[in-house]
Amino acid sequence: MKAARYHGPGDVRVERVPDPGDPGPGEVVIRVTRCGICGTDGHEYAHGPAMIPLRRRHPASGHMGPMTIGHEFTGTVAASGEGSPVSEGTRVVAGAGRWCGGCGPCLAGRTNLCHSYYTYGLHADGGLAGYVTVPAEMCVPVPDACDDDNAVLAQPMAIAMHALSRGAARPGEPVVIVGAGGIGSLLIAAAAARDIPAHVLDLDEQRLQAARELGAITTSRPDDDGLAAARALGRTGAPLVIEASGSAGGLRTALAIAGTGGRVVMLGLPGGDVALAIRQAVIAEVDLVSSSAHVCRSDLPAAVGALHRRPVAKLIVSRTVPLDEIVPQGLAPLAAGNLTGKAIIATG
Repeated sequence: MKAARYHGPGDVRVERVPDPGDPGPGEVVIRVTRCGICGTDGHEYAHGPAMIPLRRRHPASGHMGPMTIGHEFTGTVAASGEGSPVSEGTRVVAGAGRWCGGCGPCLAGRTNLCHSYYTYGLHADGGLAGYVTVPAEMCVPVPDACDDDNAVLAQPMAIAMHALSRGAARPGEPVVIVGAGGIGSLLIAAAAARDIPAHVLDLDEQRLQAARELGAITTSRPDDDGLAAARALGRTGAPLVIEASGSAGGLRTALAIAGTGGRVVMLGLPGGDVALAIRQAVIAEVDLVSSSAHVCRSDLPAAVGALHRRPVAKLIVSRTVPLDEIVPQGLAPLAAGNLTGKAIIATG
């Protein structure tokens, strides 16, 4: 089979590799049809390895060396191991993150914080290939009416669902989303699916237009007027803000518009340390929380359900390209900041 293999910064090669063997107990082999790429993939391609265990063995997955990337994948179960609850022929999406089930965070239901957590496509061979072998428990069946172009968005949509839960978002209560890029756009769709009015701040007019089509109630630039409008959502400021840009300026904006007793969720991953003026946030008792990955058993089914009820791929995906073109049409423009929407790779 063909696979997109990471060999180092600027060096991803589409190569022939052996097909996977039979799945072990509780595992499935998925014939991959679509795999998304995201900002993490772009960063690894341009500046890595930051997460990929290229030269040092990963403590949980055991992988070291060139690796098949891709952690947002969907497809059909080609083989099912003993004890697997998912049968052959089932269309599925995979959460991509593996947890142990027995450590403290797992027993508390926070499997995304598992002490031995790792992600297929970042720490072990992933889904930018003809086939991938994963635990069946991380897979969720896809309804027939949800096509592959929408199903492939389920893993990042689950991350958005988790961020809303981390912020204790409630139906009818407004949320300000700072940044309408890849994960920000899915946050808007996730908020709409949960009847949460989303107000969006972004610098790019194209992204703001897409945000409106995805269901944002208002869209603004983070200028004086935009910040004033965000603060006006509550008596003293916005009750909930989710920072999805990963920029220092975005996080400062989120803190500046949060109201007394409000909540700020840090979802975007900054590229380095960020200096913040938090005196006012402390005085106003603003809850500052972070959100990492997703809880597969709750967030992934919610994401699949939302995408089934309302397909959004046409509003989020800007291009679907064959696996052979992943570098020139996918990773290179993503790393250069030249993609206006999400790129999906057709692996089948």
